[in-house]
Amino acid sequence: MRITTITNWAYGITVVLTVLSAVAFILSARSAVQERQAVEQHLLLNSMGEELALGAEETTDEARLYVMRGEERHLDAFTVDEGEERRRDTAINNLRGLGIPDAELQVVEEVAVNAQALDKVEEAAVAAYTSGNQSGARDTLFGPEHERAQTALLNSVNQFRTLATARTEAAFRSAQARSDLWANIAKVMLALTAVIFLGVLYFILRRRVALPLVRMTGIVNRLAKQDYAVEVPTDRRRDEIGEMNDAIQIFRENGLERNRLDAERKRDLETKDLILQMMHRLQACYAQNELAEVVALFVPQIFPGVAGCLYTMNESRTALSEVSRWLEPEHTEPSFAASACWGLRRGRPHVSHVADTDIPCQHLDESGVPGLCVPLTALGEAIGLLYFEDRTKDATAADAPRLYLELIAENIGLAIANLQLRDRLINLAVRDALTGLLNRRSLDEALNNLHRDQSARTVICMMIDIDHFKRFNDEFGHDAGDEVLRHVGQIVADTVGKAGTVYRFGGEELTVIATDLADEEGFALAEKLRTRVFSTPFSYRARIVGPLSVSVGIASSPASGPTTTLINRADGALLKAKLNGRNRTEAAFALAPEDDVKMG
Repeated sequence: MRITTITNWAYGITVVLTVLSAVAFILSARSAVQERQAVEQHLLLNSMGEELALGAEETTDEARLYVMRGEERHLDAFTVDEGEERRRDTAINNLRGLGIPDAELQVVEEVAVNAQALDKVEEAAVAAYTSGNQSGARDTLFGPEHERAQTALLNSVNQFRTLATARTEAAFRSAQARSDLWANIAKVMLALTAVIFLGVLYFILRRRVALPLVRMTGIVNRLAKQDYAVEVPTDRRRDEIGEMNDAIQIFRENGLERNRLDAERKRDLETKDLILQMMHRLQACYAQNELAEVVALFVPQIFPGVAGCLYTMNESRTALSEVSRWLEPEHTEPSFAASACWGLRRGRPHVSHVADTDIPCQHLDESGVPGLCVPLTALGEAIGLLYFEDRTKDATAADAPRLYLELIAENIGLAIANLQLRDRLINLAVRDALTGLLNRRSLDEALNNLHRDQSARTVICMMIDIDHFKRFNDEFGHDAGDEVLRHVGQIVADTVGKAGTVYRFGGEELTVIATDLADEEGFALAEKLRTRVFSTPFSYRARIVGPLSVSVGIASSPASGPTTTLINRADGALLKAKLNGRNRTEAAFALAPEDDVKMG
């Protein structure tokens, strides 16, 4: 209930109680008047009865003195007293107009009758005395008849006084009781008015106003300091304080919402800044392994608590392999066919294992953990995949902002495409298109780098020439010659492995540069690759052609000469191997093999 309603009701009740108190006081005053009237009537009737009795005695005394002494003064006094007594009788008779009860009226009539009877006896006695019958007058006044009349009068007067006293005392007590009752009612009304006033004063000013205001003042002060963690107690009252409490609650909720929006805006700015930083670093990457490190570093910061992997397509666009991961995803394969991912099939992000609302990707296990696949495309062609899976209850990959996912996927896809394009361009620039080996330009750059290197590293150079290569071209055609070059180049590259680098010098000649090998180790490696070429069969168009053999010339630096002459010295050794019968290895340094191997 609203405070104004409470105060209005309290005011109305107070007014009603005040009016009732006034009415009670008025009735109490009227009862007091009736009480006073009863007292006055009691005194009046009692006085009149007493005067009547005394008057009768005085009249009798004067009459007796007159008949005894015969003095005129007693006769005059008797006459005066007789007149006073008659006036008293008349006054008593007039009491009928005072509304006295019938019983008292009957007694009053008896008093009048007895008074008249007594007056007749006394008047007869006085008349007898006046006429000279003195003894008869004395006998009459002192005789039994006079005694009976006087006694009857006094008894009736006493009876009247008794009845009047009883009635007036009862009326007095009744009026007094009514006066006390109405006075008590008035006092109770006033007390109730005071209680209601004080109760309303306490209830409204303290309980409904003061205490809530004190509590809300503390809450408002904390809210003013942007401490929105303060709890606003629920107040279900429908009054002004309740409305103020609701307003404070709305203010707090608005503050919390504003803080939430500020936090989201701050998080959004931080996310955009992280994405921008990642984009800058992606653009500065020189190789895909660097790009994989950048993605593994920044994506967990952009999407905290979400594990994932970065996959790239193979050259044939049939399979994907993992190149980086973060937060250790557990429910996807490290490599899988491109057809195993619905995201790649559809060309758009695909969510798996979310309330069984969509078909899961085949490269995920059956754990039911939600996963998100975001295809990476460039120029309309799929080149990779971003995979996310939930690791915490608070992180949901499917709930990540789609704009950010698309932006990240687009930039990573473009970065991978640029690196792949760059690698292809570099391969075109530094590798031989036919064999896939590094070309002459790469060899010259490597030799220049070795020449600038001031360390005393041992450098082995092998010049390899395919024996009778022109005969293969003439006999089987240039396509066969190309296959021979690819075949020999692959064998040499596999044999050398990480021990050195294989280059195509030109025509049918290959070059191997190896570092940190002793002359004997270099010669053994040359013999090994020569033997591998000779022992590996070569087939062309479903028939064995060969055998193939190579001649190898080997030189070293700096023990047997500077790096600037390394190619020339190795080429001289190769020429020597050719002159000595081919399918052999010749060294330009002092150490030479004990047994030359010749074509079979």
